[in-house]
Order: sequence, then structure tokens, then C-alpha cells
Amino acid sequence: MNTKLQLAVGSLIIGAVVLALKTLAWWLTGSVALLSDALESTVNLGTAFAALVAVQVAAIPADSQHPFGHHKAEYFSAVLEGVMICVAALFILNEAWEGLQAPTVLEAPLEGLAVNGFATALNGLWAFLLVRRGRALKSPALVADGKHLWTDVVTSAGVAVGVLLALMTGWWLLDPLMAMLVAANILWSGWRVMSSSLSGLLDESVPENELVRIREVIAENADGAVEAHDLRTRHAGSATFVEFHLVVPGEMTVFDAHEICDRVEQAMHDAVPESRVTIHVEPEHKSKHQGIVVLD
Repeated sequence: MNTKLQLAVGSLIIGAVVLALKTLAWWLTGSVALLSDALESTVNLGTAFAALVAVQVAAIPADSQHPFGHHKAEYFSAVLEGVMICVAALFILNEAWEGLQAPTVLEAPLEGLAVNGFATALNGLWAFLLVRRGRALKSPALVADGKHLWTDVVTSAGVAVGVLLALMTGWWLLDPLMAMLVAANILWSGWRVMSSSLSGLLDESVPENELVRIREVIAENADGAVEAHDLRTRHAGSATFVEFHLVVPGEMTVFDAHEICDRVEQAMHDAVPESRVTIHVEPEHKSKHQGIVVLD
């Protein structure tokens, strides 16, 4: 089992444990805010499953129908996560509205907060691991899952503060009001997850720092060529696609031109893991500048 799959399976297990703990916290207290926290955890479980499926699909090798691979499956998963987060927020708003109509005194609030606090700590540790490892593995699905979990941690902390204030002041209206704030925060989180994932579906170029490194790799390893131009990049999940035109002297043999291409490709694979390089070789009269110059 590869690392991505292990993390996705781990998210399912952690999500199930946290959901059980937060449901217990709500059952102990009857708090609308803690119920909202538990409802968000149902989304965590659903998005963890979506991430697991996406990681498995993205790992499928390229075939005749999908010659560029299945990497974008992770972006679809991340968009689905954003939609599910927004749906959860609407459910929470409904529960909060009903709580505002009839505020209730909380039962066993300290016990419920203790259980919820343990679940929050568990979520926080896992969110940190998911974001860190997801970025290292260039997995949009895992990063989106981790960011959503971190939002859950922040909202859980806010819920705890709200419940404590309600307990200390006797203003039980604070409980459903806190649930509404949770819902608003979740809606914002869902929008951010969806917007960041849609950019990947639209073949967004790699970040500027990575683009600079790609240019350097071409310039440092294309000795013998006249220039390189029309550089195009895009990323899809963990894969980075690099395409450019390489101008070589008119008298150069196909063998020698191929040797330059092989050298550049190998250097690119070393500098940018999981890169997919496409080089179009052109004769000297296609040159746009002198020397190894990369143009957008």
C-alpha cells in the first residue's frame, strides 16, 4: 500500500473515531453547538472516503483512453469535499435556527466538553500530518482533506468557548449563536476548497518558483542546442507536465538531438519528481533568440 493510500485509509479511521466522540459529547450535553460540530464530522468521514477513492483512481496508470493518466481525479474529489462542506453548513444553520427559537439548558457540559476536546486534539494532529504529507506528495485530495480538518479544529475550539460562556453566564442563547458562527466558517472553508481545486481542473501553470527551476534545468542541460522557447507547464495532482520547443543546429543529426532531449528529460525528472516532459525539436531557422533562452 503506497503512502497516499495509507493516509487516505488513516483519514477514514480517524474520521470514524472523531465522529463517535463528538456524537457522544452532543448526547451528554444536548448542545446545538456540539451537534453542529458532530455534523461537520460526518462530512469529514464522507470527504475522507472521497479522498480514498480519488487517490486510488489517480494512481491508475495511463491507458489508451486516458493517455495523460488519471491524476485529475484528486481535483474532482476536492471539489466534492467543498460541496459536502457547504451542505453540512446548511444543516447546521437549520439546527441553530431551531435552537434560537427554544434555547435549552445544557446537561453535563463539562463532561461533554472534555470528550469533544479529546476529539479536537486528535483531529488537529491528523490535519497537520495530512497537509504536510499531502504537499510533499503533491496530492490535492489529501491537502484539501487536511485543510478541512484544520477548519474543524478551529470551529471546535470556538464551540468549546461558546459552550463555556453559556455555562458561566447562563445565557443559553449563546449555544445556537455559536452554532451559526460555526456554519458561517464552514461555508467559507467549503468555498476555499472548491476554488483552489477548480484552478487545477483548468490546467493552471505551476507556481513561479517551480517555473524558475524548470527554466534553469533546461538552460543547464541543453548544451548543443540553439535555444528553447514556448515553454508550457501545467500540474495535475502529483504530476507536472512540461512542454517546450528545442531549436538545434540544422546540421545536427537526429541521434545527437535525441541525446540532448534525453539529458534534459533526465535532469527534469531529478529536479521535478513525477514530471512528464514533451520536447518538440525544431531546425535552426525556427530560432527566436540566441543562446538557451526560455520564452513563455
